[in-house]
Amino acid sequence: MTTQRTSGRRKQAMAAAFVVAGLLTTAACGGGGSDDGGSKSGAAGFDAANNKVAQASLAKKGGTLRFGAAQDADSWDTTRGYYGFMWNFSRYYSRQLVTNKPAPGKEGATLTPDLATGLAKVTDDGKTYTYTLRDGVTWEDGKPITSKDLKYGIERIWAQDVLSGGPTYLKDVLDPKGEYKGPYKDTSADHLGLKAIDTPDDKTIVFHLPKANSDFEEMLALTSASPVRQDKDTKSKYGLKPFSSGPYKFQSYNPGKDLTLVRNANWKQASDPIRKAYPDKITVTFFSNANELDQRLINGDLDLDINQTGMSPQGRQTALKQHKANLDNPTSGYIRYAVFPQSVKPFDNIHCRLAVIYGADHVSLQTARGGPLAGGDIGTNMLPPSVAGGEGQKYDPFELAGANKNGNAAKAKEELKACGQPNGFKTTIAVRNNKPVEVATAQSLQASLKKVGINVDIDQYDGSQTTGIIGSPSNVQKKGYGIIIMGWGPDFPSVQGFGLPLWDSKYIQQSGNNNYALINDKTIDGLFDQYVNTLDDAGKTKIATEINHKVMEGGYYLPFVFEKFINWRSDNLANVYTTDGYSGMYDFVNLGLKNAK
Repeated sequence: MTTQRTSGRRKQAMAAAFVVAGLLTTAACGGGGSDDGGSKSGAAGFDAANNKVAQASLAKKGGTLRFGAAQDADSWDTTRGYYGFMWNFSRYYSRQLVTNKPAPGKEGATLTPDLATGLAKVTDDGKTYTYTLRDGVTWEDGKPITSKDLKYGIERIWAQDVLSGGPTYLKDVLDPKGEYKGPYKDTSADHLGLKAIDTPDDKTIVFHLPKANSDFEEMLALTSASPVRQDKDTKSKYGLKPFSSGPYKFQSYNPGKDLTLVRNANWKQASDPIRKAYPDKITVTFFSNANELDQRLINGDLDLDINQTGMSPQGRQTALKQHKANLDNPTSGYIRYAVFPQSVKPFDNIHCRLAVIYGADHVSLQTARGGPLAGGDIGTNMLPPSVAGGEGQKYDPFELAGANKNGNAAKAKEELKACGQPNGFKTTIAVRNNKPVEVATAQSLQASLKKVGINVDIDQYDGSQTTGIIGSPSNVQKKGYGIIIMGWGPDFPSVQGFGLPLWDSKYIQQSGNNNYALINDKTIDGLFDQYVNTLDDAGKTKIATEINHKVMEGGYYLPFVFEKFINWRSDNLANVYTTDGYSGMYDFVNLGLKNAK
């Protein structure tokens, strides 16, 4: 999901009982008690909503919840959207069989029933998933949502020629041979010809997987598994006005300017255990200038930033000095890193890769990314702490946050000698030209490596052309990109949802490649195969940890930071908390207002 997604791919605990049951009492509040004037300003206090619920009991029905944004969604079509904030926001107008729990921290990354009456009934050794739909679930015109609407919505993923852009996990798992051609080319009378999904009646839907996949239910929680009604499908134009299955519907949308949602009068609270639907109206205003957006947040004109990628340096500086009680500093699901393509010499030799890892100044890299608050904790491995099996800084095989945090020139030179380059070597760092913080990181790495005899040029390439430039292994080799700077976050919080495209040899592509290191390790591939067939959580977690260890032992990556953000919440925002389900973003679905005017 990229930084804008939850969603890596090109296309990113306490109080759960209170939130899920709706028992929003003061016991669920993450409170003031801050040393930053929180109580005086009316804000909850610094980090009051970070993995805990702030001002839960103060949420009132009514009012307008005001989002700002420096970037519009890639698409508001539930099939095509891949930005993480789109997945988060789309739960206002779309529902799925199951979804993330509306709860803070790790609890928010667990699944709970939504349109379905319960989690899946799993049979046939993990290959058959059966769901029953709740009573009273309706579209915005009051007609019932049926199992056929869900099947059709999922079938749209196959129409990549018309609806490209979104995640294709369900397509890959349900139809690995690519035999179905999608609903628009479906010759059956009802356009519901996908054999892997049965709809024996309007309330029952059954999925038949050719091979078991232990994360299948996570894939059904993605926005791409939302129902779509055939008579309301406007194909490539659907993202301009999706037909609502949730508590809000589109009133107006002007791409790149503004978006307004209003209440869906046919949504019934009794049919929806997830959504409280506090505001009467939800607005999004898009800005071309991030500094203007931050100023509007600070002025009180907006409640929060929909993009959830942190305030810009200028706004952040002002907010930290004058409005710290309005800020949270969550760890996102993203890791920022350098990766070493093995096709570019001398990085086919592990010792040359280790020379870079030991030669880098990790405190300097952290500083280049914004320091501990805005950049994150020094990265020590390649599995986000929010993903099951992630160990955070407890797993630090190269002591990047410990003894070697400022680099270890002696060890770097030992590794250079071991790889046959005792006098060092020359290489090139590839970095996106539209990401100033990445350029700064590259310059930091360049400076520290020079001290151990590794001389690097920095090639700033067109960031909008990532897929064809660093996503093409042949181009990477031709350009001599020995070091690529990138970032990655999970599409769903598992080692499969994060690491499969990065580390499994089956995902090495000639275009749009994300396995930049060209890892082709039978042990890692075998562990992923084992993972998808393991149905118990403890077993999956153990395998995830093993995969991360094998990746790190190969010296393919230099992690920079477990990324953190500085995010703003207005004084008026209530029932607000960050969630691992959306990579440390605020969970939008049940935000409310203290003063609902």
